[in-house]
Amino acid sequence: MPIKLIAIDIDGTLINDHLEITEKTKATLQEATAKGIKVVLCTGRPMTGVHQYLDQLGLNNRDDQYVISFNGALAQTTSGMVISQFTLPFEKMVDLSAAALKANIHILAETADTMYVLNQNISPYAVRESNLVSLPIFYRSIDQLAMIRDQLVVSKLMLIDDPTILDNFLSKATAPLKRSFNIVRSEPYYLEFVNPSASKGAALASLGQKLGIPQTEIMAIGNAQNDESMITYAGVGVAMGNSIPSTLQQADELVADNNHDGVAEAVTKFAFN
Repeated sequence: MPIKLIAIDIDGTLINDHLEITEKTKATLQEATAKGIKVVLCTGRPMTGVHQYLDQLGLNNRDDQYVISFNGALAQTTSGMVISQFTLPFEKMVDLSAAALKANIHILAETADTMYVLNQNISPYAVRESNLVSLPIFYRSIDQLAMIRDQLVVSKLMLIDDPTILDNFLSKATAPLKRSFNIVRSEPYYLEFVNPSASKGAALASLGQKLGIPQTEIMAIGNAQNDESMITYAGVGVAMGNSIPSTLQQADELVADNNHDGVAEAVTKFAFN
């Protein structure tokens, strides 16, 4: 079956280690769009960290092009029309912040336009995330956030710390806490918590149904654990050469890494034939 929609992760997939889309990958994706194939960026980032890449691909501010952000918590047109959205109630932030405090782990919350860190001693990982996704960063205690809880629209919570600390937290997390979220790892030092109904795979399935594109005509490309739901959903699931072992196991196909135009290779091999 011909590929009609290509879902592509950003970090470690679309962009190289210099955070750039190479000219070869850019040209290949622009050719795909010209052929009528939907190119959909699917990322854990908020939209503030996606616009620059949509601009480079000529996909931004379009009513007929789509993007999935916050690990599937938000799907919308690139012009901003919301298709689906799954947020987190304030009570879930309270529960996770309490668990993080007990474990002495840094925690942050992301809205569409703001990052709130709940630890006064701000982690360098939080500063990195703020710079990466172009979100202004503010320290707020949980009681300060409680004062604006009716205005808060939280799409994602993150625990950010050394990988061994996060591993230990996951191994000891209670079953009720785990059931309260869909928990995915985007980087060794980022543990991301979204609404249990949200995932890249679920958002991709909903978008495909909206567009009338069957599963067999969808390709998904990624490199990390938060990409695995869309890789397993898609008719053609592709892992980058720099993927973690579990992602490699889930994929149907393997291509070059993000520094050697793996995305361009995948599109050329599986969508242009």
